[in-house]
Amino acid sequence: MKPIKKAVFPVAGLGTRFLPATKAMPKEMLTVVDKPLIQIVVEEAREAGIEQLIFVTGRNKGVIEDHFDIQYELDATLRQRGKKMQIDLLKNDLPSAGQTSFTRQQEPLGLGHAIWCARNLVGDEPFAVLLPDMIMKSKQGCIAQMLQVYEERGGGNVIAVEHAPWEHVHRYGVVAPTDWKDNHFTIKDMIEKPAREAAPSNLIISGRYILQPEIFSEIEKQKPGAGGEIQITDAMISLMKTQQFHGLKYQGQTFDCGDKLGFLAANITFALANPEISIAVREILQKALSDHDALSQSDISAELNRILQDMRSKIAPEIDEGNMRRAS
Repeated sequence: MKPIKKAVFPVAGLGTRFLPATKAMPKEMLTVVDKPLIQIVVEEAREAGIEQLIFVTGRNKGVIEDHFDIQYELDATLRQRGKKMQIDLLKNDLPSAGQTSFTRQQEPLGLGHAIWCARNLVGDEPFAVLLPDMIMKSKQGCIAQMLQVYEERGGGNVIAVEHAPWEHVHRYGVVAPTDWKDNHFTIKDMIEKPAREAAPSNLIISGRYILQPEIFSEIEKQKPGAGGEIQITDAMISLMKTQQFHGLKYQGQTFDCGDKLGFLAANITFALANPEISIAVREILQKALSDHDALSQSDISAELNRILQDMRSKIAPEIDEGNMRRAS
């Protein structure tokens, strides 16, 4: 059983759900409080002992490569101003020389194809995949939890999962569990974006994988699936015929930062957990909610008043006509 020392980060997506913010800036550089999404997932990987970071990029993604490099002008300015804390912060966030690699996905052909583009950098080794859209908040990182399952189960492939509302299962890859041990299990089947009645469970794949290198040959065999893209789920289903897959119901909270509401929820949650700003953020939220409630009541009152005035204008002539008839 080989150790997991490499991780692939598919960052070639266009970020169309966040236009116009992502017109000129990669969605992976959107920040949760003060950290870009891509940095948060890289920190999760490094915490788990990952040594080689492989980024699958696309056009207009050069800023991601710059983010993980030394900025000499910034560094010099900070030193001149005696900003030691900021210098140390940037130094700690910087991967070691030679720890990062970048390759291109020339066409947006899906997650499976993006992972396949990293095949020459991964080589004949098992590896992790982290989707930067999916941000995990937990005491122990999701990949670190998965590596424990990888060790306990004697290798194979491991997928992080979580429960989703049944009415939402058609949006995700869904797994069928068996042989539960604590919070992990063997996967006996999986399906990409099933109809609710066809879903084997409501356990959805949540953006973290540990895969064996044989997945690359399975991806090569795949034809475009859901959405006209090469789906990693289809390749994993093929690989299940010869290799075991395990699922981890990981301990933590997931934020889909490819979605506006998920992104906002991540910012609020991480801000409230930040001791430097948590009290101020809580006060801002309380005031915003209070103002919103007051505004809503005002809006409702105005709307009710408008309706009543409209009703009076229609009813008053009828009342006046009725009074005149009775008087005569």
